[in-house]
Amino acid sequence: MAGQPGFFDLSDRYEALSAAGDPLERLASVVDFEVFRGPLVAALRRSVRGKGGRPPFDPVLMFKILVLQALYSLSDEATEFQIKDRLSFQRFLGLGLDGTVPDATTVWLFRERLVQAKAIDKLFVRFDAALKDRGYLAMGGQIIDATVVPAPKQRNTEAEKAAIKEGRVPEEWKPAKARQKDRDARWSIKYSKAKVREGADPKAAKPVDLAIPMFGYKNHIGIDRAHGLIRTWGTSAANAHDGARLPDLISTGNTGSGVWADTAYRSKKNEAFLAAGMFKSHIHQRRKPRRSLPERIAKANTRRSRIRAQVEHVFAGQKHRMGLVVRTIGIARATIKIGMANLVYNFQRLAWLEGHPAPA
Repeated sequence: MAGQPGFFDLSDRYEALSAAGDPLERLASVVDFEVFRGPLVAALRRSVRGKGGRPPFDPVLMFKILVLQALYSLSDEATEFQIKDRLSFQRFLGLGLDGTVPDATTVWLFRERLVQAKAIDKLFVRFDAALKDRGYLAMGGQIIDATVVPAPKQRNTEAEKAAIKEGRVPEEWKPAKARQKDRDARWSIKYSKAKVREGADPKAAKPVDLAIPMFGYKNHIGIDRAHGLIRTWGTSAANAHDGARLPDLISTGNTGSGVWADTAYRSKKNEAFLAAGMFKSHIHQRRKPRRSLPERIAKANTRRSRIRAQVEHVFAGQKHRMGLVVRTIGIARATIKIGMANLVYNFQRLAWLEGHPAPA
């Protein structure tokens, strides 16, 4: 047919994509996605279909579609369109121009089955094992932190808010409305220190620190200091206290004993927990109320910050490059969304590490 691209035309386009540095081609060459087949099949528990039905899509193909969603912050509808539109997506998925593309509903159903099976933890553990097999052991100690992942704000009345806080569904909500309301996400306040402008008058009043209200969930992570890979993670509502999550984020598989975290994790309970586990605490120390921090402790905190800052690069990558937000409803769906973001970050980090080998 006139105008229809031939084999060599398609090959030329693929070569042009490769020459331009297609990041998906690099990702596919570094990550062996077949390692996820076992956990995916176990989670899906496919039943034998009778004759006449459409055969199911390959689970690894569907998982790679979720990877694309996490990489580019795509909705299900946008994902379907982009796969049909972009050669780089088709090549990453192993689809030809005449290949059948899963529609938005199929993508949603696949993700829902993973949510119901709570499969994201097993998928994360499977890839962590693959990292260790390739020599990327958790080393050098660990850095713990959390960040708020935004979710669509809920417009509720005071009575509805009170019912939600009590764990009840407001009586006036019909089932259809209740399904569209996120009753797990919460408001939180993010504090940001104001910076003094360079060259400003030192006698002038200092700028007021910022308090930014945020609605959504929290992504709690622990990275290893040596490689910057996420080794442990968890999800909670945005108002959850960071310090209470420390025991769940500590990895006993790290070869280093050091633990770095900010002042939110400093408590007698956490210090006792770390000491009992033979970990060395490098958690920032707080200043006492209405008293300045002693110079010795302030300098120690500065030294800790140079190491702890590594974890901020993870959050920056997820929020700015990957555009991490939660568009789903409920903490179960938010967990797989955030878990996929953490997993995909490790994919990207592995690709970077493979291209920057450690010095001999």
